[in-house]
Amino acid sequence: MVEIKGIFTERVPLWRGRGEEACRPITILICIFCLLATSLSAQKTKTLLADGDKAFAQKDYFSAAGYYNKAIMQDSSDIVIQYKYADASRLNYDLAIAEHWYAKVLKKDAQGKLYPECSFWLAMLKKSKGNYKDAKKMFDKYAKKNKKKKDNYFVKKALQEIAACDFAQILMATPDKTVSIVHLDSTVNSKVSEYAPIQVDSLLYFSTLRDGKDRDKKNSVNYNKIYTAVQNDSVKWQKAIALDTLFNRQGIHNANTAFNADFTKVFITRCVPKNEMEFNCDIYSAEYKDGHWSTLQKLPSEINAKGSTNTQPAIGFLGEEEVLFFASDRSGGEGKMDIWYSKISKDGSYGKPINAGKKVNSIDDEITPYYCKPCQELFFSSNWHKGLGGFDIFKSEYKENQLGEPKNLGLPFNSNLNDIYFSINSKKTEAFISSNRIGSFFEEKESCCNDIYMIKLPKVNDPPRKVDSTQVFVTQMKLLVPLTLYFHNDEPDKKTLAITTPKNYKKTYEDYSAMRDFYKKEYSKGAKDADLERAIGDIDNLFDDSVDAGMQDLEKFAQLLKKVLADREKVTITMKGFCSPLASTDYNVNLAKRRISSLRNYFKEYENGIFVKYIDNKNLDEGSITFFDEDIGELKARPHVSDDYYDTKNSIYNPAAALERKIQIIAISTFSANRE
Repeated sequence: MVEIKGIFTERVPLWRGRGEEACRPITILICIFCLLATSLSAQKTKTLLADGDKAFAQKDYFSAAGYYNKAIMQDSSDIVIQYKYADASRLNYDLAIAEHWYAKVLKKDAQGKLYPECSFWLAMLKKSKGNYKDAKKMFDKYAKKNKKKKDNYFVKKALQEIAACDFAQILMATPDKTVSIVHLDSTVNSKVSEYAPIQVDSLLYFSTLRDGKDRDKKNSVNYNKIYTAVQNDSVKWQKAIALDTLFNRQGIHNANTAFNADFTKVFITRCVPKNEMEFNCDIYSAEYKDGHWSTLQKLPSEINAKGSTNTQPAIGFLGEEEVLFFASDRSGGEGKMDIWYSKISKDGSYGKPINAGKKVNSIDDEITPYYCKPCQELFFSSNWHKGLGGFDIFKSEYKENQLGEPKNLGLPFNSNLNDIYFSINSKKTEAFISSNRIGSFFEEKESCCNDIYMIKLPKVNDPPRKVDSTQVFVTQMKLLVPLTLYFHNDEPDKKTLAITTPKNYKKTYEDYSAMRDFYKKEYSKGAKDADLERAIGDIDNLFDDSVDAGMQDLEKFAQLLKKVLADREKVTITMKGFCSPLASTDYNVNLAKRRISSLRNYFKEYENGIFVKYIDNKNLDEGSITFFDEDIGELKARPHVSDDYYDTKNSIYNPAAALERKIQIIAISTFSANRE
């Protein structure tokens, strides 16, 4: 989105008179015209905002975004319009537009006084693009700034997302190469959403919004219908067709097909819209008798609790007991949508639904359950548990009469957008998911709509995928590189040409971090109002994003290093110091060497010297650390960085100057005798 600035011009007749009196009528006319145009424009903007707010309140985010877009064309500088447009665009899956305008708002409202959640949503959008490092920084900053609101949903979510961003980088680096994924073609998928795939023999059942003949005119959307498509071979399908009115009742949404173990009973969901985005759903079932399906009947109130939505049925077995899994927002759950299950008696009656528990469910949404009886695992999607972004698919093993901790399926099952409706076909050869990942078909907005993807599973007799835990730790270490550490001016050990120091980097960091308020005072000297606030914010950003973040990464690096050394890894750590061209090269080179020396001391003294035995260890059967120093690098002078000794505001306390005072772990390589 580009900001638009327009100029209105109008031709006016020339007055025949001369002088001031002759000019006055045209001046007055122009003034009146301008005032009138401004008034009309303001009124139009006000009306557009009111219409947008009304649509937003009804959760019609598509219409709301349209109104706000027209309003922003009237005034692209209004922060209120910018934020409204960003919110509506995010909820309407116009993610690029949302990110653009959130960034505009954050630039103006850097301290979050007007829109405190702006940085949170911008972080979520960065995560949805797979930009995990920047997203993590923003979540971390948001959580620290709002740490007093520890019971606030956004703070809890930000803390969860900090860990998720680290985990996502590991998942990206360790994809499951034993499976392949296929985006089904236009015989199955369309430019609207397809979802809830489940395959019985060669017949794929799925739900879609594509049928325009049966349309909800009030909410301007097609009714969901259940379709089937026949698989001819491994990749080719016959064109999908809609089921008859026994399954697809007119004037209502029909979706989410599920079968019992012997395929004699079918379950579906039927929903009526509350608004553009929310539905009231109930689960129905029918039996196959005498060669045909009976009429679908609504399940009893134990399943279809009044006042809640009950959807996405799936049959499973907990031990030998048959149960109906489903998703519901009924009271008594852990959060929004939860996974529930009801035991099915031999006479077909349903027991009181039981929440799947705190390990599965969270304060956010858990949806689309599917149970694999042979592996005794519940598959579901969640936007809370640590993942790549949006909804990820997880599995929870049923063991010792309880569902265990969820495990993320990783790539290629999951992406940085929404991945839902996992199922395995009746032959156990292929799995299916629904996803709006990049590459899905769309008409106007990329990532607006879900498509069906098929995943070819390993053969039953294939050995399970092995996970080398040590290599996972090594991968985590490498993801932290380059690891940058910062120093206060002329530290450690001022005014010396020594190339080593007895100081430990952790101590120099603690002393530096304690100077945050002093930096604010010195850097903001002479500033007032907005400039004062901006200067203080710049210093907070320096310490949060660079100084403190570097130390946090170093602590993580050390913890991981301890684990890999215990498993006999040979680790080479390459370090580099940087110096500024603004002082004498000899002095700064020696200063950079002292800074590297302080980092070596950190490792030597870590946890009472736990790493000492590994440094330059020649025993081939044990882990070892080898430090390697690359040549000192000279930095180019940054704008606004002063080399004036007396201008300490800009030569020392300016964040641009502070960012030059650094060293880095620039590379890490490992080798293990265990992998020979």
